[in-house]
Order: sequence, then C-alpha cells, then structure tokens
Amino acid sequence: MYPGREEVGQRSETVRRANLSAIVRELHLRGPLSRSELVARTGLTRSAIRALVGELVAGELVAEEAAVRLGTPGRPSPLVRLVPDGAVVLALEIAIDSLAVAVVGAGGVVHELERVDRPRGHLSLDEVVADLVELAALARSRRPAGEMPIRVAVAVAAIVSRADGLVRFAPNLGWVDVPLGARLAEALALPVPVEVDNESDLGALAEFRRGAARGADDVLYVHGEVGVGGGIIVDGRPLDGIGGYGGEIGHMPVNPDGRSCRCGSTGCWETEVGEGALLTRAGYALDGGREAIDQVLADAAAGRPAALAALDSVGRWLGIGLAGLVNILNPRRVVLGGLFSRIHPFVVDRMDLTLDHYALAAPRRLVSVVPSTLGVDAPLLGAAEMAFEPLLDDPAAWLGPRGALVQLESA
Repeated sequence: MYPGREEVGQRSETVRRANLSAIVRELHLRGPLSRSELVARTGLTRSAIRALVGELVAGELVAEEAAVRLGTPGRPSPLVRLVPDGAVVLALEIAIDSLAVAVVGAGGVVHELERVDRPRGHLSLDEVVADLVELAALARSRRPAGEMPIRVAVAVAAIVSRADGLVRFAPNLGWVDVPLGARLAEALALPVPVEVDNESDLGALAEFRRGAARGADDVLYVHGEVGVGGGIIVDGRPLDGIGGYGGEIGHMPVNPDGRSCRCGSTGCWETEVGEGALLTRAGYALDGGREAIDQVLADAAAGRPAALAALDSVGRWLGIGLAGLVNILNPRRVVLGGLFSRIHPFVVDRMDLTLDHYALAAPRRLVSVVPSTLGVDAPLLGAAEMAFEPLLDDPAAWLGPRGALVQLESA
C-alpha cells in the first residue's frame, strides 16, 4: 500500500486532539489566559490557537471575553476561559467521621459542597451509600435542571483497587473487600463512570494542583486523622505502586516496642502520630474525636503541661517519620493535611528540629514542610480533579456534534 493519506490523516487527528488537550489543561490549571499566553504556554502558533479555541467555543467548553491590553504593540489578545458550567463532575468523600459531596465545574470552580458529620463506628456499606446518594441528590437539586456530571469520583480512607473500585482494606471503617464503586454506581443510577481512590492520594493531587504544593513537581502529602496516609507525586506524576496501593506511610514500622496498630502490626507510624496517640498522651479518651482535639489545642494555647507534652511527643515522632521519607523520596515540598495541618503551629519547632537531626543534610536543605491550604476538603477536591482527567486528556472525545458537551460511552 502506498503510504500517505490515511496514515497522515490519523496523525493529523492525533495532533489535533493533543493540542486541544494542551489548551484545556492549561485553562483548567491556570485559569483564564489570553490567546497570546496560550501561544507562549503551549508552543502552538497563533493561527492554531485561534482555530482550536474556536472549536472549543463552539463546543461550549470555553468562552472568549473582551481583549486584554498587555501594553505591547499590536492588537489586544482576547481572554479565553473555561465555562464553569460547561462540564461538571460529582465528587464524593467517605472520611472517618464525615461524608461530603461536591459539584465542581471546569477550572475547579466549586458550585455546591455539602459535608455532614456522622458518628464514628463501623457503618455498613448500605448505610454509607444511602447517605451519599441523599447528599448527592441535595447538591444536584440546587443546580440547573437536567445537568449531568461527566464523571463521578470518590475519595475514601482505605486501601483501594482503583481498577474496579473495590475497597480492599479500611480498618477504621471496618471494611474488607467491599465493592464500593459498583454499589455507588448502582445507587446513583447515573450514566457515567464512578471511580474510587484513596483519600490521601487525592489530597496530594488537590494540593499539587490547587493548594500548598503548586509549583512543586515532587511532593509528599501526609494526611492524619484516626489513621495516617500519604500521597506521593514524583516529577508531576502520582507514585501509586504496581497495585495502586502505594503511599501507605502510616504503616511504616517506626517503633518495634510501640503500640498495636489496627492493621495488625505493631509500632506503625500512625500509632505514634495519629489522633489516638495525641489524645492518649494528653489524657483524653481515645475516641474523643475532633471535639477532644479542639480541647487539646485549647489546653496547649492556655499553656497546660499535659497538652504541650503530648503535642511535643507527636511533633518528635512526626519529624522522625518525615526524615525517613525525605531521605527516600527527596521531595521539594511536604504538605501536612488533616490533623497535622491543625496541630502544625504547636509542633512545627519540635518537628523541624527532629527532621534536621535525622534527615540527610542534602535532601533536608531542598524540602519545605508546610500545612495544607485546602484543609479538610483536600481529598474531596482531589476526587473532582481525578474525575476531570479524561476530559483534560481528550476534550475532542467529549465534544458533541452540535457543540454541546456529551458523555461518550467509550470515555
């Protein structure tokens, strides 16, 4: 066969899709940009940007606004922005003591967010799914009639098989081999895929894209509550491990003579830095929850010795664990989320001193350890980011023939 037209046509379509992806991803991550800025960031020509933006405008995914005067010669460059209602996703979160739902639009615009506290304990899958469906219905009822999310994503405090949405192990929820993704897909009854991932991995994604880790390509996110989890990003990409179970840093063995862990081992890092460790050392009930943590922090602010000593101990063990992780991963930034973000002002000095002592000097000089800027909602917002990924990868697959965004079965 004479090489030529079909092959060239396929290559042209591949290039077109890649270029659309580059534009949409820039707008999603950076916000509104002028056409000139899109030229500079994507490396595409002005004519290519004009044609591709026109296609996205026709598809109602982006809009162009009045030209921006940049103080340079030539005509002002129109401003391009994603339409926040042009594509929305449904994000869900199952934390130890709360459930949350958000409707998030393109560009990371949060349209609706509902979070409800719930008693701690081993709730059944049926109870959790029913509550999430009710929350999702409430959030969606406040949106325009007929609006359909392009995808659903779930953050859960568990070891998750991302391929099939199976929760392999969630010791603090009491779940083993629970088909969370399948059950939620059935109960929500939406004609879109449902994805499930670990809350710390998604918290890392959110902080990397929209929070305290923006601008850093090598990131460690450490999330603490009852348990401790981690999300790792290396060179801008998540480090998940072969089965998707990477980042379970809370179960690093750090103290052979320590406490028993819910995972079945002894001396895991979370037994020294988790919520239970802090409350026990401060003299509070192990299951006191967030209210007890609030009281510990109030006691510390008032200078009470038991609270200060408990926080000092947690800060020391936090520094010890982080030193090992900094030596192994050599991150640019460590983001402390959940409990660790709340206690950061009380433990930062002890943590830093311990980190200085145990970490190798070279990687220690390069890393900064900072509290989360997204707070408790980081995993939920990370779920939204995961749900948008297929659209960012291939916007062309989602543009309908009449210019409306559609969900393709193949997506």
